[in-house]
Amino acid sequence: MTGLIEEKIIKARTLVEALPYIRKFRGKTLIVKYGGSIMLDDDLRALFAQDVILLKYVGLNPIIVHGGGKEISKWMQRVGKEAVFIDGLRVTDSETMELAEMVLSGKINNDLVSLINQHGGKAVGLSGKDADLVIARKVKSQDSQDLGFVGDIESVDYTLLTTLCDRGYIPVIASVARNQAGDTLNMNADHIAEGIATAMKAEKLIFLTDVQGIMKDGRFLGQISLNEARELIKHPDIKGGMIPKLHCAIDALEGGVNRVHIINGTIEHAVLLEVFTDTGIGTMLSAVVGD
Repeated sequence: MTGLIEEKIIKARTLVEALPYIRKFRGKTLIVKYGGSIMLDDDLRALFAQDVILLKYVGLNPIIVHGGGKEISKWMQRVGKEAVFIDGLRVTDSETMELAEMVLSGKINNDLVSLINQHGGKAVGLSGKDADLVIARKVKSQDSQDLGFVGDIESVDYTLLTTLCDRGYIPVIASVARNQAGDTLNMNADHIAEGIATAMKAEKLIFLTDVQGIMKDGRFLGQISLNEARELIKHPDIKGGMIPKLHCAIDALEGGVNRVHIINGTIEHAVLLEVFTDTGIGTMLSAVVGD
C-alpha cells in the first residue's frame, strides 16, 4: 500500500510541476514538426497523438507540420523510380510530385488525423495549398541545377489556422504548397514549420528528431542562445539533418518565435516532457539564455 501511495504522490508532483507551464502557455501557439522514427512506430505515434490532445485540452494551440521523405522514397521504389537528391533536396519531376502529394496528403496526413481523432481529439488535415496557407516559388540547387517541382516559401496566410484553433481543432499540415502559376511544389517540412511559426509569432517551435538535441564536443547542450546558435552553425559537430534544423531555429528566433526546441521524439511523451517540466529533455533555443 505504501508503494502505491508513493506512486500516486509522484504523479501528483508531476501535475504540480506542470501547473505553472500550463498557466503560462495557455492560449499560446505551438508548432510541432512531426518527423523521424516516431512516424514509423505505432506505439510512439499513439503517444504523440495523446500528447497533442492533452496540449489542446489544457488550453494550448498545437499545430502539426509533417513531411514524409522515407515514405515517398519507399513508394517511388514500388513504381520503379529512383530517388535523386541534390543539396539534400529531392529532384521532383511531375510524376514524383504527384506521388509525393499522394503519400503526404493522402496517406501520412490522413493517418495522423485519424489517429488523433481516434484518441479523442479534433484534428483537421490540410496542406499548404488549402486557403493559400503557403504560397511558394520554385528553387534550384546551389549550382543552379533544375530540381523540378521543389519550392521554398514566398508567403504564409495563417487565417485558416487561427480560425481552426479558435474553434477547438488541431491542424495537421502536409508539406506541399503551390506557386503563383498553380503548380504543386514539394516543400521541406522543417521550412514550412519555421515559416508558419514565424508568421504566427508562435510561443514555441518544436522539432521532433531521433537524437537528444544539439551536441558539441561530446557535450549535450540543454539551452543555448541565438548568438550561440549562430556560432554553432560553423562547428563540425553540426552536420547532416541538424544543419537545416539549426538554420530554421535561427530564422524562427530572429522572426519573433519565443523559443525553439530540438528533442528526441522516440522518448515516450517527449512533447509533454519538454513543455511541462522544469528541465525538459532536449535542447531549447531562445534569444537569450535564461530568457
